[in-house]
Amino acid sequence: MARLILALALIFFGTLGAAQDSETPAPETQTEPPMTFERLASIVQVIDEDAQLRGATIQFTVQDIPVMVVADPRADRMRAMVPIRSADSLEPEELMRLMQANFDSALDARYAVAQGRLWGVFIHPLSPLEQDQFLSGVAQTVNVARTYGQTYSGGAQVFGGGDSNGIYQDLLDELRKGQAL
Repeated sequence: MARLILALALIFFGTLGAAQDSETPAPETQTEPPMTFERLASIVQVIDEDAQLRGATIQFTVQDIPVMVVADPRADRMRAMVPIRSADSLEPEELMRLMQANFDSALDARYAVAQGRLWGVFIHPLSPLEQDQFLSGVAQTVNVARTYGQTYSGGAQVFGGGDSNGIYQDLLDELRKGQAL
């Protein structure tokens, strides 16, 4: 019986593969142009028309939360950051919780400490960054700031039947509004 199922599967999938090769051309993968600082700035200005550009930095607001994007084309890196609070009084237990969240619930965003401050950050190579990856990274970074002290979540994937996925999806949809994906 197992051999029959295996043989039928091989025939079925083999026929599908052959039919696709001979009859249907493979769909072309549509790729975006490489991400540049200028392209990042144009994406951000759709999100917030009052965005401020200063050198290699873009400052803007998402739902009353300040976001800063810094890009370094020579290093091919970008970083989206949201300030959360002073890091001076972080207790060891809270630092442990932040590291746990970085492992399982912050997703592509991360908690980080720099210049005496706790930040939510999304860090990615600049040129291969796609528009939707950037928007998702910004949404997750805003969410780690919002959920700090509670669920410590980037919001994109949460196990269980809670409301977090819907909240994340609403924010991502809002950031996508007006973008030419």
